[in-house]
Formats: sequence, structure tokens, C-alpha cells
Amino acid sequence: MEFFREHYILMTHFAKIENGIVTQVIVAEQDVIDSGIFGTGWLQTSYNTRGGQHPEGRPLRKNYAGVGYTYNTQRDAFIPPQPYPSWTMNEETCLWNSPVPYPTDNKVYSWDEPTLSWKEIK
Repeated sequence: MEFFREHYILMTHFAKIENGIVTQVIVAEQDVIDSGIFGTGWLQTSYNTRGGQHPEGRPLRKNYAGVGYTYNTQRDAFIPPQPYPSWTMNEETCLWNSPVPYPTDNKVYSWDEPTLSWKEIK
């Protein structure tokens, strides 16, 4: 890794936060963000973090940021938009859970909010 750091520029993902909402995600060097050329309000986000998990054991801000996500300062977490009114946020992962678990029969389903159930896509 030391060789890599000496010979390559390390690029990082950053999310622009405006009024608690992610409005842009870019790849840049930390020095560029620190220079202020893109203004203020940037937070680092990890492309490999989902639900507070990271393959190398170093999660950052619960989830990779996406445009439209909320940044929650108390949790230091990026939270995706709520997909349906019936879904509740998992406080540990900051992801949304359906009221009924996704079926595990290897078929493809979509959520049906009026019936609060998974409907098979045929």
C-alpha cells in the first residue's frame, strides 16, 4: 500500500450537503476539497459502505451517499429516501425495511404498497 500511495493519486468520493440533503457526489483529492475550489459543505463518503458495513472493515457514514439522500448529523450517516410510507428505518444500518421481509424463493418481486406485500414479477 505504501508503494501505491507514493506513486498514485488517491481519489476519494465526496458528497455536497445543502440543508441536510446530498445535492452532488464527486470524486476528488482531499487537497482539492480542502482548497475550497468547489465551495464548502463537502463530506467524504465511501463507495464500499452499505448499512454500516465495509468489506475491509472500515465503514464510513453508514451508507454511500447518493443525490437526494439525507445527511443526519446526530448519526453521522447518509440515509436514502424512504421508498414507501410503510417502510421503517433500521436505526443501526440507516436503511429502510419493508414491513414484510423479501421472499427467499429466488423469484423476483416488487413491493405493492396498497396491499403491503411483495408481488411476483412474471
